[in-house]
Amino acid sequence: MLFFFALLILASVFSTKISERIGIPVLIAFLAVGIIVGSDVLGLFYFSNAVLTKQIADILLIFILFDGGFRTSRDELNLVAKPAITLATIGVIITALALGTAIHFIMHYDFTTSMMIASIISSTDAAAVFLITRQNPLKKKLAATLNIESAANDPMAILLTIAFVESLAGKSSTPLQFIGELAWQFSGGIFVGFVLSYISRFLFDHLKSENRGYYYVLIIGVILLTYGAADLIKANGIIAVFFMGYWLGNSSFIAKRGVSNFMEGISTFGNMALFLMLGLLASPRNFAAVWKEGLLIVLLMIFIARPIAVILSTLPFRYSFKERTFLSWGGIKGAVPIVLATYPAAYGLSSGNSVFNIIFFAVIISCLLQGSTLGFFAQKLKFTVPKRPSSPFSVELHSVRKSKLDMFEFQVYDNAYCIGKKLMELSLDKDILITSITRNGEMVPPKGNVALKADDILFILAPVSSGEELFSYLKNGPKQTATEEL
Repeated sequence: MLFFFALLILASVFSTKISERIGIPVLIAFLAVGIIVGSDVLGLFYFSNAVLTKQIADILLIFILFDGGFRTSRDELNLVAKPAITLATIGVIITALALGTAIHFIMHYDFTTSMMIASIISSTDAAAVFLITRQNPLKKKLAATLNIESAANDPMAILLTIAFVESLAGKSSTPLQFIGELAWQFSGGIFVGFVLSYISRFLFDHLKSENRGYYYVLIIGVILLTYGAADLIKANGIIAVFFMGYWLGNSSFIAKRGVSNFMEGISTFGNMALFLMLGLLASPRNFAAVWKEGLLIVLLMIFIARPIAVILSTLPFRYSFKERTFLSWGGIKGAVPIVLATYPAAYGLSSGNSVFNIIFFAVIISCLLQGSTLGFFAQKLKFTVPKRPSSPFSVELHSVRKSKLDMFEFQVYDNAYCIGKKLMELSLDKDILITSITRNGEMVPPKGNVALKADDILFILAPVSSGEELFSYLKNGPKQTATEEL
């Protein structure tokens, strides 16, 4: 079993090279590997446990969404907090209502069943959206809107799904109870995330271990502690870990750079394992009986329900028609709707298996149709930004105690002031040291006569307090005094 699983991981990793060449999202490659080796194609591996899938997916999503919050800058959240949260709450309700009504009148399902199906597929998927926006760098406003919305809209979809599933199962809560639960899910999750971010930072700063591996173990512990604490008080754990990651990522603590690199690896593995597992769970033979329903539902979602939700939710905010169109197309479905699709069967509803297959097929179509074209539309609408070259080398400062110095990474853009200047010509303070330069994938010794070029990546040892001023100097040059301006 371990040997076979290792082969699947290797196949998934190298399938990303193919997906990059032909321009499809990495998540499609992971799904494809799972489907191909699954029971209905090559028959190499049989996996049909939807309950186990839900349990594993819940754990993986914890780390995926934490990493998403950890990499969300304060500027990004401040830029789009109101529209993103509106889309994640009111937008999900509008999506479910519009889609459920369409399913009821067009497909002639009873209204409660229609609303249950619509609620299951009403949220966008954070794992899918994060992967695609990283592959296709977007303008900050749009990328932040899609990422934050997708990370925050699961609680509303979960509550709506449970409400309609329980109604069909003969259990239901009052509207007042529903509103109260929703408010607590969000507010309680944010509160837990805020408190645990401070506790986590304190723990990192006081661990003082010579073994950096303990810091990586610690980050896993505090992430699970955050989720568990939120779950203990019946708040939303996903919201808690996302905002804990956001506050922790926007603060300074010991071993932050190493933790960041470690969590990037964990998040990448989580995404790969999640979609690989969902591919294994897929049974193309079952799709033959539900493909018409699944296709109709996803088309109603893409072209009716999602656009209505985006337009109404963003009316109070400044988005152009092109931006609203792009946000509508960015409502990609992924793991979360499939996980929610296990709920009807878990509650013993007779339609459980049929609903699961319909949702699974609809999600695959959404991934293929929207996921593979989102980058193309972003380019056509001129919403993309140049992909930042990444360094194959990593230089970090590992310290077991607070330090006034830190290692900064600086990307030299085309119009930067420092281009063409030799290192000896830069007016850097005596306590600032350029330790290495990455150029065209190679490490260049930082000698004084080396002239900087566009797309160079500099690793700079400097005081923490001088970071912003240093970056401003390298980008724009020295600040002019009032006398010089005159």
